[in-house]
Amino acid sequence: MHRYKIMREIIEKIEYLKKKKNAIVLAHTYQLPEIQDIADFVGDSLDLSKKAANTESSIIVFCGVHFMAETASILNPQKKVLLPDLNAGCPMADMVNVDDLIKFKNKFKNPVVVSYVNTTALVKAESYICCTSANAVNVVKSIAQEGDIIFVPDRNLGDYVQKKSGVELNIWNGFCPTHNNFILPEVILKAKTEHPAAKVLVHPECRYKTIELADEVMSTGMMCRYVKKSDNKEFIIGTETGILHKLKKDNPDKQFYPAIKESVCPNMKKITIEKVLDVLTNETNVVSISEEIRQKAIFPIKKMLDVWS
Repeated sequence: MHRYKIMREIIEKIEYLKKKKNAIVLAHTYQLPEIQDIADFVGDSLDLSKKAANTESSIIVFCGVHFMAETASILNPQKKVLLPDLNAGCPMADMVNVDDLIKFKNKFKNPVVVSYVNTTALVKAESYICCTSANAVNVVKSIAQEGDIIFVPDRNLGDYVQKKSGVELNIWNGFCPTHNNFILPEVILKAKTEHPAAKVLVHPECRYKTIELADEVMSTGMMCRYVKKSDNKEFIIGTETGILHKLKKDNPDKQFYPAIKESVCPNMKKITIEKVLDVLTNETNVVSISEEIRQKAIFPIKKMLDVWS
């Protein structure tokens, strides 16, 4: 009861400060349940990018990882973007740096970089267009004739996009540890044996041998929309387990099973409700981008937002 009372007080303070400071809380679907519950909007990278681009709030509290807050700052230079924990990074984003990317680009006559949104602002600034897992196939198709396409940093998403689009890609050797190392083919096969009536939904950051076992391959935002419309009552979910909270909350009449309970992103779980209150109170942990880099990075992001997901 004591913990519940403290939580209620924190939530009330957050709600008060949001109104007082004209602030909005955005949360990724991999965040802790209590973070999703206090958020004004919960979604995947594409959904959050769109929301950040269109918000009229003065302050954006971004409950996600660092590259997401950077993207919000790039799109909203006049707004204050706060990240509740500056140590909430992305291992995949760290697998490509701007110096190595420039060297790789120099190997091609006409390099065209498609940068997954899971990259730093510096990498985005060296890119032609960005993409998310929701619109990556359409993004690549839209530039199929532009030149030598370099896809960074996720090799699994790149492999999936190459197969789906039929467009040849030069794929960077990065990956998401959570999807690549935990959601394996044998995990899906075991889950299907335990829940034979369930549809299998997996994220395209998984290995292709895992993807081949799925009924549907989609981003987290697409999973949420798909499940709502589906007549099926059981689902095996092959992505980070944080999404289960939203799926259960939005679909109380349906059953959801994680492909494997260990598919957790530790960085996404660094943000707590106490940290949200702290940054909203003190307006600390501001994520800002130099104007020079912002000007370069905003074009590939805007190009991405123009491509239908």
